[in-house]
Amino acid sequence: MPTMSADIDFMPGDTDFDHHSDEANADPVAYYARFRESCPVGRSAAHGGFRYTTRYADVARIARDDETFSSARSDHGGQGVGIVIPKGPGLEQYPIELDPPRATEYRKLINPLLTPEAVEHLVPMIERHAARVVDDFIELGSCDFVRDLTNPLPAAVTLDWLGFPEEDWAKLAGPIHDIFAAPAGSERAVRGAAGLAYMDRRIRELIAERRSEPQPDGVSTLVAGRRADGSEFGDDELVSVIGLLIAGGVDTTTSLTGSTLVHLARHPDQRQKLIDSPDLLDTATEEFLRAFAPSQSMARTVTRDVEVGGCPMHAGDRVLIPWVAANHDPAVFPDPEQVRLDRDASRHLSFGIGSHRCAGAHLARAMFRAMMTQVLTRLPDYRVIEEGLVPYPTRGNQSGWDAIPAVFTSGPRATAAAGSIRALTTPTPLRVTEVHAAADGVVAVGLGLPDGGELPAWQPGAHVELRLPSGRLRQYSLCGDPADAATWRIGALHEPEGRGGSVELHELARPGVTFAVRGPRNHFPLTPASSYLFLAGGIGVTPILAMVREAAGRGTPFTVVYGGRTRSTMAFADELAAVAGNALTLLPQDEAGLPDLPRLLGGLNADTAVYACGPGPMLAAVERECARLNLTDRLHLERFAAGDDLETAFDAAENRTFEVQLARTGVTLPVPADRRLIEVLRDAVSGLSYDCEKGYCGACETRVLAGTPEHRDSVLSDEERLAGRTMMICVGRCQGDRLVLDL
Repeated sequence: MPTMSADIDFMPGDTDFDHHSDEANADPVAYYARFRESCPVGRSAAHGGFRYTTRYADVARIARDDETFSSARSDHGGQGVGIVIPKGPGLEQYPIELDPPRATEYRKLINPLLTPEAVEHLVPMIERHAARVVDDFIELGSCDFVRDLTNPLPAAVTLDWLGFPEEDWAKLAGPIHDIFAAPAGSERAVRGAAGLAYMDRRIRELIAERRSEPQPDGVSTLVAGRRADGSEFGDDELVSVIGLLIAGGVDTTTSLTGSTLVHLARHPDQRQKLIDSPDLLDTATEEFLRAFAPSQSMARTVTRDVEVGGCPMHAGDRVLIPWVAANHDPAVFPDPEQVRLDRDASRHLSFGIGSHRCAGAHLARAMFRAMMTQVLTRLPDYRVIEEGLVPYPTRGNQSGWDAIPAVFTSGPRATAAAGSIRALTTPTPLRVTEVHAAADGVVAVGLGLPDGGELPAWQPGAHVELRLPSGRLRQYSLCGDPADAATWRIGALHEPEGRGGSVELHELARPGVTFAVRGPRNHFPLTPASSYLFLAGGIGVTPILAMVREAAGRGTPFTVVYGGRTRSTMAFADELAAVAGNALTLLPQDEAGLPDLPRLLGGLNADTAVYACGPGPMLAAVERECARLNLTDRLHLERFAAGDDLETAFDAAENRTFEVQLARTGVTLPVPADRRLIEVLRDAVSGLSYDCEKGYCGACETRVLAGTPEHRDSVLSDEERLAGRTMMICVGRCQGDRLVLDL
């Protein structure tokens, strides 16, 4: 839309935009795309009149500017819930319907319950509930995923965590789903409203019980919370907070899981990838959140005249911020209509951005993964009955399915409770135990827990993620012995012309140095086969080495072909030869040229699986030859992806030591050059809010009271960086010797 002068109403007339219309409900993504192309910011006369946005940048800007775009209730646009259009009836929801600083004290009350560390402690409970819920229908061979899984599991987890007795779970979960899934004014909607009245009463009763007899549960923690001045929170405030936690925990995850199950039923190739590579679900979760945002949109009220996207908005205007439109903006997510399991979709806005970013993001992910894992492992052949699908009546605010009937091969009930965490799901300090040259330009690095304890088990093909002091995140395949529970070994190639991660690791990796590590994850598992052909190129030998060791241990026939630029650059060649013996062929390019792929692949047995890892040109050649020989279904590839193209990285050698003072406690902490600020703060601050740790979700934005921050994020605008009033503590540092933060 063209920019008009500030004293002229920019709209010659209202558009026909209505996010609750039949056209929008039929395909929200296409609907927003049409307006993004023709009138990205505009005004609609629907629902009493409001402004709408369609672009990621505009949505994110509005969501982060609480002073100009208020979440609080007002008379503008009618009475009722202020964060949706049109407004509807309902009790005020703390803190989501408050602006800072009022909202801040409630976020500080909630946050400690929902940190990554707190949620990690809940995972065994979540897995037990997931197994139990599936047990209730797995022997039948059919179910309604919404009624039998995606509604009862989040309800059980959320209410168990908070401390509600089991007899309340169904009574409280049903009304919340009714509110989202029922047409406005229908008998079901009325029934849902009555159920919310029951929920209000039960919350008050539980608050009273926990005030007199605290228990190890969420409500007891909330009741014991205090404001900064030491006063306690009143019952009405706690009812609002707890009610929001229940609503957010129950039906949003229901929506996401249901939409994902329907998508995978329609795309069996992607379902099979997740079955074959279970750890791919970690990355895919963010892509599913991007593509199937449960909360499609929210709303704000403009507090002062302002311009957004070249168009004026006036005080009192209501403005729609559609997460679904932002998540499908091609300026941020190329080919947004495609669901790509390996896309880095962490920039999605399905959890919002800014001060009201969803506090329960980590819990939602944990519940989603538990449900998806149960389905993919125990109901892998499920088939959705398309004609029985029932969508929500409108997808303007919330999107999801009210019914997802499915059939599958019946199976047995679980014979044991679900296992505990099998990976370092939050960044964990690991100490470098050894470093040695594995070849020219390649170092082998051993990593272990500082106390020498056992690390999580791993299988060939697994990788771990290192978080380097510069802010870079890098993935490295594990290439040691899985039987060694005390040490993880990685191999890293020195790439002076790369993006800096390998150079940084080579410079810093010394015995005793600590890196924050997550994993293991496995997107490249070694699936059973009667024989294998392993093709390794350069540093791609790292996952192949572990696979060869596994195949040899199983007694499975295999052949290994390992190529490199020169013999001196081929890492772990002696170790590979000791395991593979005569099954290994070394092909230094300066001596033997390139592998003869037609010969290697043309004479394979009918059931030989092909595993390949190496540089892009090599993998492309393998793919072409396998396609020519009709072997694609037997080919397994591991690509060393460049990672996030929008990464903001700094030279770790330029990191300086500084001090950070926590203003609310007066504590001063040193931040060494080789540690990230968030790592230091995480050790000292309970309930610290953070998520992506890449500098672009905005969850860790923190006020700077003194000092000059060094910004390394992709959230703040140039003006905000220059002002230096806030920073993203997950990647930011200090330009001077001292920072004072509002913590």
